Order: sequence, then structure tokens, then C-alpha cells
Amino acid sequence: VQLQASGGGLVQAGDSLRLSCAASGRTFSRYTMGWFRQAPGKEREFVAAISWSVRSTDYANSVKGRFTISRDNAKNTVYLQMNSLKPEDTAVYYCAAARQTTSWGPEVKRGAAYNSWGQGTQVTVSS
Repeated sequence: VQLQASGGGLVQAGDSLRLSCAASGRTFSRYTMGWFRQAPGKEREFVAAISWSVRSTDYANSVKGRFTISRDNAKNTVYLQMNSLKPEDTAVYYCAAARQTTSWGPEVKRGAAYNSWGQGTQVTVSS
């Protein structure tokens, strides 16, 4: 599957952004989708995931209550609504599609569960 992320930008602390990730190439609706981020000098970290059925979501503790992941299977698109942004949210954000064998559970927080990655979109939050 090919993934194209968009929606990043430069904002001030407290602002909001919505990231989008358009998918093509395989049956999008059958797979768990996730968002990860990587800040300069840091390892990639899990942000959020959503099950193929839309019934289940999971978030990193650092973004719970501020970020919301959603998907529109008819549009082959997954979204990440980011509110109350903080300078520590500054990173390149990547969307990813899980392996077909990935089951919903703790493994959706691991990068190894995903085998398709978008190119990343930069989010910069100034204080």
C-alpha cells in the first residue's frame, strides 16, 4: 500500500492541526492504521492507532485527551486531529498500515507491526 501524509505545518502552542493520510494499493479498510512520530535526535514513537473496524483506538499517554485518530474507509484516509499542541509535539509524523497478521492489542504500539509507511509530514509547534 502507498501512503501519502499531509497537513503538517508550523503552529503556536495551543493551536490545532489535522493530519491526513491517503492510502492506495490494497484494501485499506481491512487493516489497522497507526500514526508515529520522530523528533530530532530521538527514536520513533507511537502516537495513535485505529482498528480496521473503527471500534478500537489506542493512544500514547503523552497525547491522550488531545489527539484523536479517525478513519474514513470509503475515502481510504486516516486522520489525526491534534489539539492543544505543545512544543514537545514537534516531530515528523508518519502514518503506517499494519501487517495483515497484526492483531489488535499491545503490538499495535510497535513499529514492527506495520509494513507500509508514508513519507512523513513535519509538525512544528512554537512556544
